[in-house]
Amino acid sequence: MAVMETAISAEGLRKRYGDHQALDGIDLEVPAGTILGVLGPNGAGKTTTVRILATLLDPDEGRATVAGYDLATQAKLIRANVGLTGQYAAVDERLTGRENLQLIGTLLRLGRKGARARADELLEKFSLVDAADRMAKTYSGGMRRRLDLAASLVAAPPVLFLDEPTTGLDLTSRLALWEMIKEQVDAGVTVLLTTQYLEEADQLADRIAVIDKGVVIADGTPDELKREVGGERLEVSVASLADLTAATRVLADVSPQEPVVDRDSRTVSVPLAGGVNTIAAAATGLERLGIEPQDFAVRRSSLDDVFLALTGQRGADEDPAGPTGPAQQDDQAAQAEQQKEMQAA
Repeated sequence: MAVMETAISAEGLRKRYGDHQALDGIDLEVPAGTILGVLGPNGAGKTTTVRILATLLDPDEGRATVAGYDLATQAKLIRANVGLTGQYAAVDERLTGRENLQLIGTLLRLGRKGARARADELLEKFSLVDAADRMAKTYSGGMRRRLDLAASLVAAPPVLFLDEPTTGLDLTSRLALWEMIKEQVDAGVTVLLTTQYLEEADQLADRIAVIDKGVVIADGTPDELKREVGGERLEVSVASLADLTAATRVLADVSPQEPVVDRDSRTVSVPLAGGVNTIAAAATGLERLGIEPQDFAVRRSSLDDVFLALTGQRGADEDPAGPTGPAQQDDQAAQAEQQKEMQAA
């Protein structure tokens, strides 16, 4: 069997809700065994893209392949080869963790023995053994998200869609879920991840696509995007406003671009266009004026800088699926429908 080189490919995906153009020609390509992080402000089209690729919505235009299958003609085969975790845990709170996983295994026709074995395996992998026989409604938020991710992996799919999987989790739970996602990729799973946390994309994604107003406006590795936005900056913090004025003159003399000044933090910075020569000239200029910086450092652009430069906004927390309602419109029902479709397949 040939090795799948591209796990997800989309060309010209368009989707309209009434007068609202949710997607306006989305192009994506995700190599097998990698993570694509999808960022964008509210209403950019992130969740709509995920739902189309997971076969929960039909595009108005465009084509796509997922796990080697055509979206238009092989939707059932796609559903049999993908897992989906939405923005909110879609487990049945009236069932135990074990029962949730066994039920999905039964829907996927693993048989009773196979469903029990797969549930036991996933409960162990996601550190849920001690809570396996408690009802899911007693689980903490982090435990529910782990159970939800486990549920999306019952069929051992080669492609996994994670739509803001760590929304609302505390830092410890988020870090634990990050490690579990990395383990899946190490095992060969391909992940398309939408997230509101820029550091999450920075930590996990091999490549990042920034979507705004239904189109991809930037695509590259985290480092490539940071370099495009501004690369490295020399940042100097001083003790007084008088020193800040003098330090600003020094940095203005060593950089072709206007310094950025923050009077509240008494900090001034410039792009590090000249590398070490700029650093040396700035240090010499400050020493000549008798200014002792409180901080003198080279700072790299962050994904927050990238996001702000590209979209004019800082990180978003939700993504509408259309103009009349949020993307989380009954994720549990949507994923339940996907499981039914997978069973039919």
